[in-house]
This record gives sequence, structure tokens and C-alpha cells, in this order.
Amino acid sequence: MPSNDPASLAAVLQEANVVLEGGLTDGEVSKIEKTFGFRFPDDLRGFLQYALPVSEGFPNWRKDDITTLKSRLEWPAHGVYFDITNNGFWVAEWGPRPEDKSVALRMAQRELAKAPTLIPVYSHRYIPEEPHLAGNPIFSVHQTDIIYYGKNLTDYFHHEFLAQKPTWREYSEIRRIRFWWQLVEEL
Repeated sequence: MPSNDPASLAAVLQEANVVLEGGLTDGEVSKIEKTFGFRFPDDLRGFLQYALPVSEGFPNWRKDDITTLKSRLEWPAHGVYFDITNNGFWVAEWGPRPEDKSVALRMAQRELAKAPTLIPVYSHRYIPEEPHLAGNPIFSVHQTDIIYYGKNLTDYFHHEFLAQKPTWREYSEIRRIRFWWQLVEEL
């Protein structure tokens, strides 16, 4: 298994020509978490405090404006709302789908507010904030087309940036994340 220490993760990105800046300070991390109301999982926080990827596609937690970062954080939920409104999507656990689309949308918004925040890692790849531990999976999110894209941050970086074939095909080995795992399509 590839190493998950921040220096090894940075080396993976550097090999893929990703531009890295100095990591975030404790103060910067605290400000980001307070501003956006989430907590970075331990492995992502450790990596971002070691090195901050700033190439295109990465959220620049230091320099991107609040509106841009907020938009990226809201993107997964907006994709779900789009599919509810336009494609008849509904989660069975929410109960019967209201016929009125606006009522269905309000109900979905209440339900999604309870779901763990998905934090952008790169492009449309996200890591859930919960649990507040290292080892959360990475999701590829496009509306309700959501798949596991990495067993954890290390697997994801190797898969996305080094094009290494994933060895994590067993769902039993991937942490299931409240709410979001219900939307995941099997690989």
C-alpha cells in the first residue's frame, strides 16, 4: 500500500506536475473551518498543512475568494437538487416523493442539510468531512452520478494523478459515509 504521509502525497502530486505552495498554517485552517462550517478530515488537513496544491482544478484555500469556495462546497447538493427537479430523482429513505417539485425540493434541502459536508479535493472529486478521521473515501460527484473514486486520500492521489490501477474494488474495504453511500454507484 502506498504511503499516506504528507511528504509522500506531495511527491505523487509533484510527479504529476501539480504546483504546490507551502502548507496552510493552523490559523488558516481554523479560519477556513470556521468560515465554511466544516472540519477537514485528519489526513486532508495534515496534507494541506504540509503542502497546498494550487494548480488548476484544486481549491486554493488560501487565495480563492469565499464565493468561489462556497460554490464548490455547495456543488454536490445543487447537483442533487437539479436531478430532483429535472430528472425525477428521489431517495427512498425520505419517504414518498411529493408531486409538487417545489415541495420535493424543500424536503430534499432539509435532508441534505443533515448529510456530511463534501469538501472539494480536486475538480469534482470530494472527501466527506465525517467521520473526523483519516481514511474517508473520495467521491467523484456529478449531480447524482456519484462513485467511489478512491478508498482514501492516498489511493485517490495514486489513481487520479499516477494513473495506477486501484486495488480497492471491494466495497467492504471502503468506509461507508452516512447519506452519500446511498447514492454511490457500484464500480
